[in-house]
Amino acid sequence: MLNLNEFLTFEHERECNFEHDLSDKKVFSTPKIYIANGKLTSRWYVYFAFRNPITGKLERQKNIYGEANKLKTKKERLITLTFYKKKLLELLNEGYNPYQNNLERFLAEKPKTCAPMSPGFLAPKPVVIEPKVIPHPFLQRSNLQAPIPERRQPEPIPVYQQPEPIPVYQQPEPIPVYQQPEPIPVYQQPREIYPPKVEQPIYETPPTPELEPGEKDDTKMSLREAFDFALSMKEKLVKPRTLVDYRNRSKVFIKWLNEEYPHVEHANQITRKIAMGFLNQHLIKNSPRSRNNSRVDLGSMMQVLEDNEIIPVNVIRKTPVLKAKPERHKRYDPKMLDAIFMYLEKEDPVLLLYIKFISYNFMRPIEVNRLLVKDLNMDTKTLSFKAKNSPLKTKIIPEIISEALPDLSLMDGDSVLFTPDGIGKPWTTKIDNRRDFFSKRFKKIVKTKFGLNTNYGLYSFRHTFITKLYRKLAETSSPFEAKSNLMNITGHTTMTALEQYLRDIDAHLPTDYSDLLR
Repeated sequence: MLNLNEFLTFEHERECNFEHDLSDKKVFSTPKIYIANGKLTSRWYVYFAFRNPITGKLERQKNIYGEANKLKTKKERLITLTFYKKKLLELLNEGYNPYQNNLERFLAEKPKTCAPMSPGFLAPKPVVIEPKVIPHPFLQRSNLQAPIPERRQPEPIPVYQQPEPIPVYQQPEPIPVYQQPEPIPVYQQPREIYPPKVEQPIYETPPTPELEPGEKDDTKMSLREAFDFALSMKEKLVKPRTLVDYRNRSKVFIKWLNEEYPHVEHANQITRKIAMGFLNQHLIKNSPRSRNNSRVDLGSMMQVLEDNEIIPVNVIRKTPVLKAKPERHKRYDPKMLDAIFMYLEKEDPVLLLYIKFISYNFMRPIEVNRLLVKDLNMDTKTLSFKAKNSPLKTKIIPEIISEALPDLSLMDGDSVLFTPDGIGKPWTTKIDNRRDFFSKRFKKIVKTKFGLNTNYGLYSFRHTFITKLYRKLAETSSPFEAKSNLMNITGHTTMTALEQYLRDIDAHLPTDYSDLLR
């Protein structure tokens, strides 16, 4: 008699399910469904692993997508993938092997048997155990026998009767046998037989509408007319200074085209090769930064022409951007800074106050040149101006500046704050001219006196005092807290922009680490 262990082993040998094979390693894993956290925008699939016959390891097989991802609801996808999972498990149990050719196994019309899935393993033959006939307990206790019912006689099978013949007049006509037609003599055959012509619809681009008398073709604009049109479109969109740059760039470009490519008369004749030739010539005479600026200006005007279908494509935008090193202004050391301030107190107090706005209010030179008298509110100690990254920015006026300012209440509010004649005087000139005036004035009075090179300028004062303020804040607070306070003072809109600026000017330096190296 078999014990429990032997019985379970015997029953296991009869089982033909490789997923629960205990005598050998698991051949495959149970298929599972991936639903991407319920997101219908992601792909759902069924996945499983199968043991590689070479390495002997379970390896992930290709995902099964089917038609599930074409369905639009979670319920439909889950029902479809559940069907795939069930059928995949049946195929694996029947002996499907992704590392073998399974076509013959599943196309053959023969009873399904378990195929060996690993070397040396054979599926056992099924054991048929005939059930034993056990009499009913009632019959064992009683010697009486139940009466045997009489068998009923089967009903007689009706004798097949020959059907009556169909009359002749009701019989269907015989189907005529197809007869091969006689061959046509050679002299009667047509030379060629053409299929009937079917007129196909012709899809063509719509013809160019005819121009009315006196109407002009925009695609045939001359170079000057095309760029003048682009400038007129940009006039309401960009600043006057930018518009001047556009006009100057277009003049230089047209002049170069007339000299190098005299046959180019219209804007739609400009190719990428021509554009690259102009930019390369510009690079030889100027810096990479100037070349990139020229590319941006010309590309902006050419984009207007493309948008208005004057040219087919903007070839300037297809030219590469060169790597250009940005200009970097050095910081002033404390001794040099004190010497400059002491010298300007005697020689040029207006220029000194101009520099203090850059140093203590952390403004750019062009922003200081935009200031009018009415932009300063001495009651609230604030000033408003147009910044680089904002159409209107408000900052406080620190006490160190308000003490140096004269009484502004007696001055005209529309007067320029800094002029050649003093504070709050009338000065009718463009903002760029104001900036150039003070830049030349600083070069003449300060740079010539102290022998400063091109690395030092008005912008250097802003870098110097931002570095000084950051290091002072970092002495009593964490770096993040120091940057947060500094961002409110300098006017940077994001912490990332401020950190990038501090890295560029090397504002944060480590302490002496000599003890770590000894």
